[in-house]
Amino acid sequence: MKQEEYFQELCRSVSVSFFEEWENTTHMQDQSQRIKKAIIGYRDEVEEFIRKIKSFLVQNKCEDVWYPSYYTSPEWAIYHENWGLAGMAEWFSESYRESSSAKIIGDRIYFLDEGQMKLMPQRISRERREQLVRALLLLTPEERLDKEFHEVYMLDGTRITIFAGGMTKPEQDVIIFRRYIIPTYTFEEQAERGTIPAESVPLFKAWVKLGYNMVFTGAIRSSKTTFLATWQSYEDPSLEGVMLETDPEIPIHRLIPDAPVVQLIADNEKLSGISKNLLRSDADYFILAEARDGTALDTAVRIAGKGTRRMKMTFHIREPLDFPYDAAWEISRTVGGDMRAVAGRVAGAFDYVFHFIQLKDKSRKRLNGIYEMGFDRVTGEISMMQICSYDLDRDTWQWHYHMGEDKRKLGEDEDQTVFKTFDMLLKDLDEQSEGVI
Repeated sequence: MKQEEYFQELCRSVSVSFFEEWENTTHMQDQSQRIKKAIIGYRDEVEEFIRKIKSFLVQNKCEDVWYPSYYTSPEWAIYHENWGLAGMAEWFSESYRESSSAKIIGDRIYFLDEGQMKLMPQRISRERREQLVRALLLLTPEERLDKEFHEVYMLDGTRITIFAGGMTKPEQDVIIFRRYIIPTYTFEEQAERGTIPAESVPLFKAWVKLGYNMVFTGAIRSSKTTFLATWQSYEDPSLEGVMLETDPEIPIHRLIPDAPVVQLIADNEKLSGISKNLLRSDADYFILAEARDGTALDTAVRIAGKGTRRMKMTFHIREPLDFPYDAAWEISRTVGGDMRAVAGRVAGAFDYVFHFIQLKDKSRKRLNGIYEMGFDRVTGEISMMQICSYDLDRDTWQWHYHMGEDKRKLGEDEDQTVFKTFDMLLKDLDEQSEGVI
C-alpha cells in the first residue's frame, strides 16, 4: 500500500474509532457540543482532539506514519483531514501568517504569497469541501445550508465568503478566506520598503500634528489601509476618537494602546441606525477604515461639516481626481441630493487625498500622488492640486509646492509653529525635485 493510501486509511480508522467511542458514551449531547466546538476551532476542544489522536497513534504504533508535508505533525494532519480545515490548514500556519487571503476554487487551493496568488500542491475533494462548508456554517447556525452565498467569520476574525450552487459553474464552487494583516510600520519603515519617499518622513510627521482631514485611496492591496494605520500611530494619544469599520480591520488598540478610541463595527444597515449618535459625538476625530457605501460617506461628510478635524478615511478608487465625484455619486444614490452640490460638500469636507498603487511586482506598493483638495464656496468650483507625483520609470517622487489659503488657515489655527515647519519642508521638497509636475 502506498504511503498516501495508508495515511488516508489511518484517518478513516481514527474517525471510526472516535465515533464508536462517542456513540457509547452516556453524555452524547455534551459530547456533540465538544465535537462542534472542536470543528469550529475552540482551542480547548481542539487540543482534546489532538491528545486523543496522539494517544490512538501511540496505542497502534503509528507515531511515525507518513503525512502530507503541509501539516505540522501526524496528529494535526489527521485532525484537519477528518474535522478541521483540510489543506487550508497550512494557510493558518506560521509560514503564511503574513498572507492576507486564500481561495478554494473547485478542488484547487491558492494562497496569496508575496503579492501573487500561488497554486498549492494540495487538493480538496468535493465531499471534503461540502464538509468544510458545513463546519464553517456552524459559526452561524441561523444560516441555511442550501443558500448559494454565505459570509461568516472565524474565531480569529478571518472573513469567509462562500459561493456555491447556481452562482458557480459545476465543480467550481468557491470559498474565499480573507484576514486583515495591518503591519505597524513607522514612516521610516514605510520609506525603507519604498512605499513613500524617505525625504518625506519629517513632512508627514508634521502633517499628522496639523489635524487635516485625510483620504487614502487606491485599489485593493495597494497599502492604503496600512498607511492609514501608520499615520494614525503618530496621532496624539490623549485625543478621543471613534473608529468605524464594516470589518474588524485595524487593531487600533494595539497601534495606540493608551488612546481613548471607541471601535465600532457597523455595515450599511447598522450605520444608518447609529449615524445620528455619531453626529452628536464629542470625539476629537473619526476614522472610517473603509467607506464602502453612500451611508458611510454621507456620515463622514456630515461629521466633517461640523468642523471635526483629524478625520481619516480609505476609499477604493482608480483615479484620485474622481474622488469627490465618485463619493458624491454613492451618496446621491443612497440618500439623494444633487450630485454636483454633494461633490462640493465632499471636497469641502476633506483636505488632502493620498493615492497608492501596487506595482507589477505586487509585493511592492507606492505612494502614487498627493492632492490638495479644495472647494470654492463662492464659485462652486472643486480644485485638486497635485503636490506630489510618482515617477514609475525612475522610481522617484517629484514635489510641487502649493498651499491653499484655507489649508494655511487651518494649519495656523491648529499650531503655528508646526505649520511653519510643515510649510518650509514642503517648499524644500519642491526645490529639491527635478523638474516640475
